[in-house]
Amino acid sequence: MRAMIIFSLLTMTNVATQAQDGKVRVKSSIIMGAAPEATIDKKTKLKTVEWPSTENNSWHEDIGFVDGVPTIADIKAIFPDLPVPSEKYHYFPLIWDLCDERMGQEDVTVLNCYFRMTADVVSNLWLGNSESCILDKETGIIYQARSTVPERCFNKVFGVKGKEGTTFRFKIVFPRLPETAKHLCIYGVPLWYMRGWDVTENALMMSEESMEAYDPVPQFHIARLLKDSVHYDKNNHESWAVYEDAHLIKPTKEETMALWRTKDATYLAISTEQNWIREYHGRGGNTILLDQQGHQYKCKGVVGYPNDKIFWLEGYPGDYFAMVLIFEPLPPHVDTFTYVVPEGEPFAMWGANWSGKVISNLNVEQLRKNQHLFEYHPRTVVR
Repeated sequence: MRAMIIFSLLTMTNVATQAQDGKVRVKSSIIMGAAPEATIDKKTKLKTVEWPSTENNSWHEDIGFVDGVPTIADIKAIFPDLPVPSEKYHYFPLIWDLCDERMGQEDVTVLNCYFRMTADVVSNLWLGNSESCILDKETGIIYQARSTVPERCFNKVFGVKGKEGTTFRFKIVFPRLPETAKHLCIYGVPLWYMRGWDVTENALMMSEESMEAYDPVPQFHIARLLKDSVHYDKNNHESWAVYEDAHLIKPTKEETMALWRTKDATYLAISTEQNWIREYHGRGGNTILLDQQGHQYKCKGVVGYPNDKIFWLEGYPGDYFAMVLIFEPLPPHVDTFTYVVPEGEPFAMWGANWSGKVISNLNVEQLRKNQHLFEYHPRTVVR
């Protein structure tokens, strides 16, 4: 019998805002595990699997096979990126979502655990018990599981029967989590690899205001190159490229930001003020975005301008324009990040500044709401 392994990790995108029974607050990534080898029962001719123990199941009562477990007719309607099962490689998805639901007269939070049958008969399953809990890492409050659906499965070993490929949906019921609970960790659901599973790092947090995971690639007015760089030398301003006709925007607080998150890149627009008819600028290079878990997302370029080179821009004093940096893509689970500009190299120019900069706790959704601030706004000059 093969041991369980993690096969792949695919981040979910563009998911629905409603589960079958309630509002989704978290959607899992897709982890594929290796299914145990099946045998053919000589009497029934059915394909059978005894699931590898995810706990010491000898400590718990085995209640045999349970009936009445809800099935999902079209799991791809909930997880549209779910891989098609392979007949050659027997992998199964460890997928789940966390929903706010109404059960009877009570508002609860439910962990829906989806289990796709890899055989006709599967035994030795384990769902959860009082050790199953959700930790709010911001407050330290622990929300303990109250029950399961089917209720008989709570703190019990059990089996299920169904046609191979059938998807069951098991529920673990928790007290209702507050809306503010965002940085969550789930414990005590070992079949779905939740032994301190950091939800923020490994799943897509949903938002009532912005449910789309990705934005379209933004379009900006590209500045015109007047004079190309010749034998570029940061200490020789005559060698710097010269641009004009920038992507102008309405005046706003300098260094206001907007963000577009696409599948292939993250675009970060920064409001920049023009103080002189000709002024030098420089962006990109070793600038990074840093998420809550310490992962770095490198700058890949600057829209319309050189990356990590100083250049001249001609315009009018009082112009505000968009400086747009292109970073490696932020995964959908990243909701806040830090903008880091390392200290640069000294260069010979009047008023030169090569100091670094750190702007922390930037909220992705808020920056996405700022996109309208960066619409092209032609200059008007009254003489």
